Amino acid sequence: MTDIVSLLGADAKSLLEHRCQTIPSENLYLPGSDFVDRVMIDNNRPNSVLRSMQTLFNHGRLAGTGYLSILPVDQGVEHSAAASFAANPLYFDPKNIVELAIEAGCNCVASTYGVLASVSRRYAHKIPFLVKLNHNETLSYPAQYDQTLYASVEQAFEMGAVAVGATIYFGSQESRRQIEEISMAFERAHELGMVTVLWAYLRNPAFKKDGVDYHASADLTGQANHLAATIGADIVKQKMAENNGGFKAIGFGHTDERVYTKLTTENPIDLVRYQLANCYMGRAGLINSGGASGNNDLEDAVRTAVINKRAGGMGLILGRKAFKKSMKDGVALINAVQDVYLNKSVTIA
Repeated sequence: MTDIVSLLGADAKSLLEHRCQTIPSENLYLPGSDFVDRVMIDNNRPNSVLRSMQTLFNHGRLAGTGYLSILPVDQGVEHSAAASFAANPLYFDPKNIVELAIEAGCNCVASTYGVLASVSRRYAHKIPFLVKLNHNETLSYPAQYDQTLYASVEQAFEMGAVAVGATIYFGSQESRRQIEEISMAFERAHELGMVTVLWAYLRNPAFKKDGVDYHASADLTGQANHLAATIGADIVKQKMAENNGGFKAIGFGHTDERVYTKLTTENPIDLVRYQLANCYMGRAGLINSGGASGNNDLEDAVRTAVINKRAGGMGLILGRKAFKKSMKDGVALINAVQDVYLNKSVTIA
C-alpha cells in the first residue's frame, strides 16, 4: 500500500487531520458501494443508465467502493499527438492506451471516438469505454479555443460504450452553443442507456486578473459544476480548486459573501467541498483532474486524490501523468492514486 503520509510531506497533517467546518458531510451524497441504489435511484434516468453506472463502479481495483479511477487519453486531439505521445511512441497505437487502463485496474478508459473505435471489438467487453464526443482542435492558426463535436452519441453506443463525455468552456464566447449541443447529446445518451460525464472547464482571458489565474477558483468552478449538473451530467470532471474569490476579483456575475466566510476556507479540502456542493450536494459525482505532467507527479497525484476523497469526491481522472511515463511507471502511479481510495484511514473530512 502506498505510503501516503510520506508522499504528502509537510502537508500531511493539514490534509489528513483536517475537519471540515463549512458544509457538513452529513449533508452530502457521498460515494459508496450503494451509490446507485441510494442516490441515483431518485432521478429520472432510465434503468439502463443505472446499469451502466453500476458497470463502471464494478470494474477494476476500486470495484465495489463507489469510487472511480479513469484513464483519459484524448490529448492526441486536445494537445496534438506529437506533444502527447513523443515521450512514449507506443501510445500512438490505441491498443496500448487501453492496455494501460486494463493493467492499472481502472474503472474505465476515456478517449476519442477514433481511438476506441479502432480497437472496440478487441476491448469493449474487457473494460468499460467512455467516448469523448467533442474536442478543441489545435491545428488552426492563429490558435482558437472551441469545442467541436467529433462523434455522435449513436456512434459511441454502437461500439459498446457505457458512457460518453464532453467539454464545455464555460465563460467563453462559444459556451452557449456548446451548452445547447451537449444538453441534447446527454439527453440522447440517457435514452440509449449511457452515463454522461462533463468536463466543466472555464475559459476566458478575463478570468486572469492582476497576475492571478481564477480558472481554478472555487466560486467560479463551483458555478460551472452547478451548470453541468443542470444539463444532466451524471459525473462532473473539474480542475481542483486552487484559489477563491473569482467573482469578486473580476467583478462580474452574482455571488454571496457567505461563500467566502462560511462555506469555504483556505484549506483545499474545503474548497473542493464547495465544488462538490454545487454538484447537487454530490448527487452528481465529482471527479477531479489529475493535471499536467511535471517533476513531482506521484506526490501531486496522491495529494489531489487525498483532497478529493476527503472532500467527498468520487475519484480521479488521471492521464498525462501516467501515459507520459513507461507503462510500468504509469501503472504504478495510477495504482498509488487508487490506494488512497482503498485506504480506510483516509476518511471524509
